[in-house]
This record gives sequence, C-alpha cells and structure tokens, in this order.
Amino acid sequence: MTATPAPRELVLVGHGMVGQRFLEALVAQPGAAAWHVTVLAEEPRPAYDRVHLSSWFTGTTAEELSLVPPDFVERHGITLHLGDPATAIDRAARTVTTASGRRLPYDALVLATGSAPFVPPVPGKDLPGCHVYRTIEDLQAIRADAERADAGVVVGGGLLGLEAAGALVALGVETHVVEFAPRLMALQIDDGGGQLLREKIEELGVVVHTGVGTSAVRAGEDGRAARAVLSDDSELPAGLVVFAAGVRPRDQLARACGLPVGERGGVVVDEACRTEDPHVWAIGECARTADGRVYGLVAPGYAMAEAAASRLCGGEGAFTGADLSTKLKLLGVDVAGFGDPHGTADGVREVTFSDSRSGVYKKLLVGPDGALTGGVLVGDTEEYGTLRALTLAATPLTVPPASLVLPASARGGGPAPELPDAAVVCSCHHVSAGAIRTAVREQGCADVAAVKKCTKAGTGCGSCTGALTTLVRGELAAGGEPAPSGLCEHFPQTRAELYEIIRVTGTASFAALLAAHGSGEGCEICKPVVASILASLDGGHLLDGEQAALQDTNDHHLANIQRNGSYSVVPRVPGGEITPAQLIVLGEVARDFGLYTKITGGQRIDLLGARVDQLPAVWQRLVDAGFESGHAYGKALRTVKSCVGETWCRYGVQDSTALAIALELRYRGLRAPHKLKSAVSGCARECAEARGKDFGIIATSNGWNLYVGGNGGTTPRHADLLATDLDTTALIRVIDRFLMFYIRTADRLERTSAWLERLEGGLDHLRAVVMDDSLGIAADLDALMERHVAHHTDEWAAVLADPERLRRFASFANAPGTPDPTVTFVPERGQIRPARPGEPGTLLDTPATSRVLIPLPAVPAAPRAQEAHR
Repeated sequence: MTATPAPRELVLVGHGMVGQRFLEALVAQPGAAAWHVTVLAEEPRPAYDRVHLSSWFTGTTAEELSLVPPDFVERHGITLHLGDPATAIDRAARTVTTASGRRLPYDALVLATGSAPFVPPVPGKDLPGCHVYRTIEDLQAIRADAERADAGVVVGGGLLGLEAAGALVALGVETHVVEFAPRLMALQIDDGGGQLLREKIEELGVVVHTGVGTSAVRAGEDGRAARAVLSDDSELPAGLVVFAAGVRPRDQLARACGLPVGERGGVVVDEACRTEDPHVWAIGECARTADGRVYGLVAPGYAMAEAAASRLCGGEGAFTGADLSTKLKLLGVDVAGFGDPHGTADGVREVTFSDSRSGVYKKLLVGPDGALTGGVLVGDTEEYGTLRALTLAATPLTVPPASLVLPASARGGGPAPELPDAAVVCSCHHVSAGAIRTAVREQGCADVAAVKKCTKAGTGCGSCTGALTTLVRGELAAGGEPAPSGLCEHFPQTRAELYEIIRVTGTASFAALLAAHGSGEGCEICKPVVASILASLDGGHLLDGEQAALQDTNDHHLANIQRNGSYSVVPRVPGGEITPAQLIVLGEVARDFGLYTKITGGQRIDLLGARVDQLPAVWQRLVDAGFESGHAYGKALRTVKSCVGETWCRYGVQDSTALAIALELRYRGLRAPHKLKSAVSGCARECAEARGKDFGIIATSNGWNLYVGGNGGTTPRHADLLATDLDTTALIRVIDRFLMFYIRTADRLERTSAWLERLEGGLDHLRAVVMDDSLGIAADLDALMERHVAHHTDEWAAVLADPERLRRFASFANAPGTPDPTVTFVPERGQIRPARPGEPGTLLDTPATSRVLIPLPAVPAAPRAQEAHR
C-alpha cells in the first residue's frame, strides 16, 4: 500500500479580509488537501469586516463583524496563531520567525500583510489624542478620547476620512474634515458630485475644509492634542485628531529578506501573484501587481487571493487588473463612482442630471462609440450595479443615455438596458451576466440565494446585489417561471410566512430563525423585518442583546434623526388631550434644552434639536411628568387624532376624544410592517379626517362607522367603509382583528392601503375574516392583541431604569457647560431653529443638563384669536 504523502507546509502571514478570502479560495480547490496551513495574525482576533468597521460605534460587536465562521479553522485543519505576527523571513532556510519566537518552516509563503495608515510628517502627530482609523483597537482608543474632547479634526476627505468623520459625529464630537484636494473624494467623484456630497455632509454639522493641508498639531496645557494648524495658518480646536490621509503597503518583511519592492512600495508580483522567489507570494494591499499598481480596495485583493489559491493547487488563476468602482454610504449619503468618473478619454460626452432639492446628482460618460465609460452617483445609487456592468461590458448602449439618469417618473416607461452576456456583474468574483443567466436557465437556480451559492456573485462587497436580482428575475420571467417571493436572499419565505413561523415555533431570536429557516448572515432587509415581528410578538426590549443590532437607524436611539444630525422628542399625547401641568413641563423642557417646538398634524408637540446624549435627560423629565414614548421613530402606531366631539361641539354625537384616547392607549407600541395612523371624528362633518387614515372612526347617532386602508403621502387613498353603527365593544374587537390580520399577512414596508388593494378578495374578504371568522382565526387574533395590551411597557421608561441600556446614550463629548459649536441657531417666528448651511446664526450656550437660550431679536407675533374677535 502506497503511503499518503505528508501535506506540504503553507504559511499565511496576515489574517485580514484578503487573508481570509485566500483561505476560503484555497480550501475550495481540488488540491487543497496537499497543504497544511498555518496563519500568523497580528491582531488578537480572527479576520473581520473592515469595510463596515464604523458600525462598531452603533452597537455592532467584534463577533458580528467577524468573517470567519465558528468552525471554519477546525473543519479545515488550519493552525491559527492570534496576536503573533511574523517578524522575519529566512528565504534560504524557508522559515518564518514570529514575535513570540516561533520558527515555522514553509514550502509556500503567502504575504497578506495589507497596508498601514499614512500619517503625514507633521509636528505633533504623536501627541496623545492623535489616532489612525484602521483596527477595532483604534476605534476603542478614539471612543475613549472622545469622552474628553470637545472637537475633533479628521485629516483626509477620502473614503476613510469620511468614515472617520461619521464616527466622530456619532460620538457627539464637533467634527472638522481637512482635505488637501479641492473637493471630497477627489479620486472617486467629480466636482459636481463633490459639491453635493459636501452640502449634504455639512447639513449634518460637519465642517469641511478643502484646498488646505494640516501643518501641525499643537498640545494644550495637559500635553494632549488641543489644536490643529492648517496650511493657511488658521487653527481648529482638536482635542481629537484622526489621520485618514491614505495608506501605504506593509512590505517591510519583503524588504528585509531582499524581495523586490516598487519605488513607492509594494511587493512586486507577477500575474500569478508570485514574487521573484517562487516559494513566496503576495496578495492584497501589500502587493504591487504586474500592471505596476498597488490596489487599495478589497475587490482587487479578493481577486488576487483567488489567483494565488488557484496556482498553489495547480490551477491557472491569474490577476490581470481590477475594476476600481466604488459604492458606499458616507454619513448617510449614498455615493458611487465607476469606470472613468472624470472622463479623461478623448471624445467622451457627459450626460448629467442634478436635483439639489432632492439631493441627487448623476453623471454618465459616453464614449464616441456609444458605450458607457464611467459615471458618478450621489444621493441615489440604486442603478449602480447595472451601470457598472454596462461600463465593464464596453458595448454601445441599447437605450438613450438620458434614460439612465432621469428619475423613474420622467423616463416614460421605456425599456431597461439589456446587459450583454459578457458584462461583468460581480467584480469581486468576476461573474458575468451570461454566467448568471446560465445558472438560472441550465443549473436550476430559482432565486438569488441559489445563484449566489452557484456562482459566488454578490458574496463579496455586495454592491452588485441589485443588478443580480434584476437579472435573476428577468431570466425567470423569460422562462415562464414566477419571480421568487421571498423576503430577501437569506429567507425564501415572505414576511407573512416568517411571522407565522416565529409565532407558532416561539422563535425568540434572529440567529435562531436564520439557522432554522434561512441562510447566510442576514441583511439590511431581513434584520429590521424580523426585529419588528419579534417586537410585535413581545420579543423583549428593542435595545436588549441581539435585538439592538437588528433595528433601523431611528430605533437605535428611540428617536427620529433630523437633517442636521440632531434628534426629535415626541411624547405621546393620546387624543390630543393634555393637562396644563404637562404643557408647562413641555415648555420648560424645550426652554432648558434649547429645543424647537412645533404642534404636529397628529395633535402632539414635537421637540426638535436634541443631541443623542441629551435624550435620557429630556425623557427623564418627561417620564416624571407622566409622558411616554410617542413612537414617532418606529414602524408602529403613531397617533389617534380626534376632534373635541360631543363634549364641546354642537354637532358632535359621540365622545370622540374619549374613544381616541382609549384606542391610542390600547394600540401604543404595536409594531407593524409600516407606521399606523388613526383618527376619530365625533360626527359626519369629519373634522379629524378619519377617512385618510389606516383605520378611522366616524360617529353616528347609533354608534361608530369603521373605515380602513386609507393614507396620505405620495399616493393618497380614501379608506373603505368596513362596518357601520358598531357599539364601542364591537368596534374595538373588529379593530383588534383588523390590525393583527394586517400585521400577520402584510409584506415588508407595506401600508394598510397597499395591503388591502393586494389582498385577495379585497374588502369583502377582510370583512369576512374579522367579523364572520371565515378563516377560523378570530380567537388567535384576539389573543395576540390581548397579549400585546397586557405586556406593553414604555420603551423610554425601561431605558431610564436600566444602566446598560443607558450606555447607548452616554455623553462622549460636549460636557455640561460646553456649547456645541457645530450647531448655530437663528430666530424664526418667535422661536429658534438650526441655521441652514451658509446662513449666519447664533451660538447658544447649551450644556447637556441646563440649556439656556440667549436673547434673540424680537419677531412680530400674529394676533391672538381672542384679540381678533374683540
């Protein structure tokens, strides 16, 4: 019997995103068993997602960022040494020495050491308070220093710099961005896109300085960073400085062992990603490829990892260049650049659409042959995947270029552009439109998840998911197959089906649901949906454990974020009825915290302009006065509007205010697929506008008429009459069942109006279900509502009673007594509001616990109604 040869030794130096992708590509190769792999990781944790590193500041844990499945290392027999980086390479002996003194032999060595942040050689760069933005440890240090800093400066206005700026904003620090180029993201977008991006970022309170550099960081009396000096001799307050001015290849190990490196850094490799030494390879940001470039994006690194893994197992993999297109969200702004965004080639024509009102800028570049050569998208990147694929295809467009940038309402319903089979849809794995169509047509892939598994398309950076979904659905339709109805690629079930699964099985977490009924890791579609279902079935407080990581942006802080980065506070005022004492408290809170006040269309008082760290102090006073959360931030019941009814109105026939209060208190906190609004009118004159609500009630002399399925918004719809002359008990029972039936069966983000129009059998079927129990589920619907009513607790009161939950709102900066210089105010109709960009404003002395308004110029007030009648 022939003995099985011992596996050869492969040492991987570096365990970042590219290193992990190399491991995944290697173990998928037919000849992978020939290698035993040892990984030397510099950091104390396995590879994690640096692309989404900033989400750590909003509650995402290091474990959630991890890219390594729990059993991956053990299953593939990989030896992983954490916190033990390589320190030297002996090419003659073929050994690697580590920081702990290990001396490891290798038959093949793969360098995936990545890059290091570039810190300009400015005086003071090493002062306490100066940081780079690269690792989780860097973020921990930034957050610690943000607690003592009033203001921070980010050096660099590129991708990483704006990510860092977003982090400082989230930490409550006055934020300045300094960029030497004349615009932000100078490499990825043009002047028009850069201007709009700047405007949108400045609306959030970030101060942008372009066309200047940072010449020094000066210390304060405590020896820490205190001010940044710019090249125009101006100075900025800077208790915190983050250098994000680019990266440099980490090629020191290669240099020390005599491997060739580029003039400006990077280990020189060929198309196979092999160095001059046939036993040594280099991939990712540490490599200078055969085309003479060092690539600083993850997609080219992945392509190099796959090429090297293929060659090490006898394949023909090669790296021949990469697409440098970029799509991301910076401080809440969608930005993308693809192809040649600057139109440097001869004969290129521009097709531009700009709408400053809606914050959208689109530019496409079309070559002399009619092919798309590049473009820039700011504010709306929905078509990025398709446009990038068309650019890579380099074939003449089949539709007018203008149709690709105009809003959908202005396109006139023309045909969508057809992606040629050769068009590369997924740059990370070089998957073409033809390969995706083949997977659907010939390999039986019936949904996006199956195509991803078959082709790997969409499993890299994820930016091609939109184009991938369109292709899959188009190919299914062409073959006469119905498009998949699943919630997303991770769940083949609809939202309604997931609701039933959770309700029947008692599943209490997203992780458990995903393990039992889904696949992958989840996404921005399914996570909030499951969070909403869990909340509607009494799945615990929104900010506890796993639930917190699933929530939409506003639910993270139980408040609505406004365009300037501040938050609104909207206490519940059932039926619009409020006591004089409560009115006084609202006024005092608004005065003491410097908040803008407005009576909403739903009979509430909106307090606008609070910082995250002020929210607990504001809500403590409101809760003490008897207020509770109005859920203006959630997909839940907002208000039950009412007129004054028979108590005061000479036309009223029922007590509409009392009913509105009872309904709002019954359904408060009820989580749903979309927001819910209601109203009660005391007579047929309809002063509460009940027929424009999701469920509305109008009094009659014999009881109540119930209308359902109405809403305002962009597609107004009058509600339909469901039942007439109901007594109060019967009315509440029918509303209970209507709401629970909607919550059980509606799609994600589907208003009751759209749901009712889609419901098979329409209003008649709904009436049969909730009034005649045609499906035999009335008892279940009743029980679900009673469960909600019995278990309701005010979310803000629960936060205030729990120190762990309060940590989410901890004050990182702007300590009591310190004004926030990023937000200035102007008088408007007797109040103050945030100054708009470029508008001169007044700085308020706004400490976190006692904001005091300075005197403002008098604004003439409108005559009081009582005076007008004298």
